[in-house]
Amino acid sequence: QVQLVESGGGLVQPGGSLRLSCAASGSIFSISVMGWYRQSPGKERELVATITSRGSANYTDSVKGRFTISRDNAKNTMYLQMNSLKPEDTALYYCNADVRVLRSDSRRDYWGQGTQVTVSS
Repeated sequence: QVQLVESGGGLVQPGGSLRLSCAASGSIFSISVMGWYRQSPGKERELVATITSRGSANYTDSVKGRFTISRDNAKNTMYLQMNSLKPEDTALYYCNADVRVLRSDSRRDYWGQGTQVTVSS
């Protein structure tokens, strides 16, 4: 079916930057909305940012002005540029995509396995 693979996580100091990538592959006809979520121990998974196929983006307030979501439709890849990182950004970041499956009327959400982002001095 469809697979999502995140990459780009790591350990950075406060104020540093990281760029996450999410590559979608498989039986994809099209991808509508894609988004980044994150989850820290003891907390619920929260939405970080979303982006439509046309490039319209939305962000949670805590990351506005620091994070930028983007996508390359030709590559079925989404990115999250994270600047001015704070310790509270530490979390497992998940990729999500609303996918229309090839040769099917099916449309469903797919999730990646996550990539760890740790912000610490």
